[in-house]
Amino acid sequence: MTDGAATIHFLPPLPTPEREDHALSTSTEAADTPAHRIGSDAEAIEIADRLSAAVAAGAIERDRERQVPIAELEELDRSGLLALLIPTEYGGAGGRIETLLEVFRLIAAADPSIAQVPQNHYMFVDAIVRYGTPTQRQLLLSEVVAGGRVGNAISERGGKTALDTKTMLRDDGAEGLRLDGVKFYSTGALTSRRITVLARSEDDSLSFVYVPREIAGLEVDQDWTAFGQRATISGSTRLDDVAVDPEWVIPVAARDGHDVWAALGQILHAAIDVGISRGALDDGVRFLVEKSRPWPEAEVDRPAEEPAVILHFGQLQARVRAVETLLADTGRRLDAAYPSDDAAIVDAARVATAEVKALAADTALATTTAVIDMLGTSATDQKYGLDRHWRNARTHTLHDPTRWKYMHVGNYLLSGKAPDANSFLI
Repeated sequence: MTDGAATIHFLPPLPTPEREDHALSTSTEAADTPAHRIGSDAEAIEIADRLSAAVAAGAIERDRERQVPIAELEELDRSGLLALLIPTEYGGAGGRIETLLEVFRLIAAADPSIAQVPQNHYMFVDAIVRYGTPTQRQLLLSEVVAGGRVGNAISERGGKTALDTKTMLRDDGAEGLRLDGVKFYSTGALTSRRITVLARSEDDSLSFVYVPREIAGLEVDQDWTAFGQRATISGSTRLDDVAVDPEWVIPVAARDGHDVWAALGQILHAAIDVGISRGALDDGVRFLVEKSRPWPEAEVDRPAEEPAVILHFGQLQARVRAVETLLADTGRRLDAAYPSDDAAIVDAARVATAEVKALAADTALATTTAVIDMLGTSATDQKYGLDRHWRNARTHTLHDPTRWKYMHVGNYLLSGKAPDANSFLI
């Protein structure tokens, strides 16, 4: 990879956004320009392949400088990929989950921060498709089809768990619904068209509230200082007496049965980890061929001729390809389970998602560490950015505990016990 500006050729060029110390204009004008309409799963993968090649060019610099990937995300918004899973009757591509996973894997191999930004988008767009009213589907999905990305404001700090929700959706009578609270880990919120806020009502019920990014009383901060996944800018969202249209509110109670809604969010995280593994391995191979020197005792001309190096990289390739294969297989399982109301079929797909989520996390951590072992001291030079792969993997795999995924798999294997059907987490 080399530092530099991304150029993407399948869409018209966008104006260069103004930046000053990575300050961001939150204009949503880009979302008002019609996005590309994707006609097939194959076209979606072709677009993702070109997009990944383009965003790879600036990945090292964005990581180093903590840059907000404004132009890259605008290209994503215009690419048509945001509407990949939306049914064709609502103007979407009607694509497969398996295809979306390959899209994520390709982009994450180039820059996992840019892949993570829309992760929640697909989950909460799917919530609109599944649980929204016809009016809500018409309103909100049409925005997505036009290129409007949905951000996330779900988790909070200071509670017993990250899903403890103190953000309040209150009814002020003549003033209507109002929203107050503070969220963190707001991935995608900074540059999105709408932000999905998890809020609690006075009767203690929970809802998803799809709030316009530009609404009065809403502020998104760039207070994200994690050592990895730096360009996600997953900082704070503050809501101060935000006026809410009832058509923006989808009660969480709408999740009243077995489905793969939460599994979709989980497997997209897995696809990011799989992409990180592939990106690290590809960069390691490239560095070995172009930069590394053989160890003197090996008595070979090139490090790629040293038996220990050959064995090491052969093992890494086999492990990464294995988890890539498992990811695709699980995507096909979810596609089969998506329309099903058979609890056994749905639960089997959900547990398969836990399997690949856990294995993808472990593989990403192992690969990003092991890939540097044979490259020599020069591989630690900051200009090559090889450390970012491990930092990204270490940060992203902490999103939710791998140990609990293995617990779900073990419980299902030994006792036939599936995870809670209405959990946000599986």
